[in-house]
Amino acid sequence: MVNENANGATDVLALVDDLFFQARLAETARKLGVKLKTVSTGATLVKMLEPAPDEVPGDLPRLVIVDLNARQGAVEAIEQLQRSGNPIPVIGFLSHVQTELAERARAAGCKQVMPRSSFTANLPEILSQAKS
Repeated sequence: MVNENANGATDVLALVDDLFFQARLAETARKLGVKLKTVSTGATLVKMLEPAPDEVPGDLPRLVIVDLNARQGAVEAIEQLQRSGNPIPVIGFLSHVQTELAERARAAGCKQVMPRSSFTANLPEILSQAKS
């Protein structure tokens, strides 16, 4: 799922495997003029953030969002990004009762971990911060 903006660069890259939540993210991004790309696996997220030889720094997203409950390696992807020196801030969201997973995500390099309800309530503000 991709929302286009004038400069062609992606503002936000999101690892979300829930189709309903992908649609919600996409609709909010579209309304705000934020270019969003979603992926459904941690491996795809990491691959999309590997710099291509001809890539300029402005082509990288400004924010990475990770559903920490994604079934395909969410925390592992964050760990890989951290090891590779990824400079892009990562925001993760999860159920408010998953304190162990929240700590794992923080230790892996997640800049901010939020309960899903708080993330959803603040989604327009979060996406707006990444707008080119």
